[in-house]
Amino acid sequence: MGRSGMKGRGDRPARVGERIREELSLLLQRKVRDPGLSSVTVTDVSVTPDLKIAHVNYSALVGPEERKAVAQALRRCSGFLRRELGKVLDLRYAPELQFHYDDSFDRGARIDEILREIAGRKEDPGEG
Repeated sequence: MGRSGMKGRGDRPARVGERIREELSLLLQRKVRDPGLSSVTVTDVSVTPDLKIAHVNYSALVGPEERKAVAQALRRCSGFLRRELGKVLDLRYAPELQFHYDDSFDRGARIDEILREIAGRKEDPGEG
């Protein structure tokens, strides 16, 4: 991991963000007993340079009308998640979690689906 010269402060928020993303994913899978959050995937976490706020981008495999419920469930357990993060992260203060729905994941998933359909058609013998 030795990128000499890059050991500035700018490196740390990126490392912390990546760590938070991993830990949040685990917490959501194992600790959070909220059925509304079973479909949530943490796609990206960016932490402010002072490490006070973590912007958590997430996607959820739910319809648009259920997204609000997911957002509310995340807010409901953000205190719990923050406390748990505080235990595993080597930070004096766990950052405040701000959740943002990430719809680029939806687009990506849809593109994958289309590509799979196209690939499926090509492999279908007896056509054409």
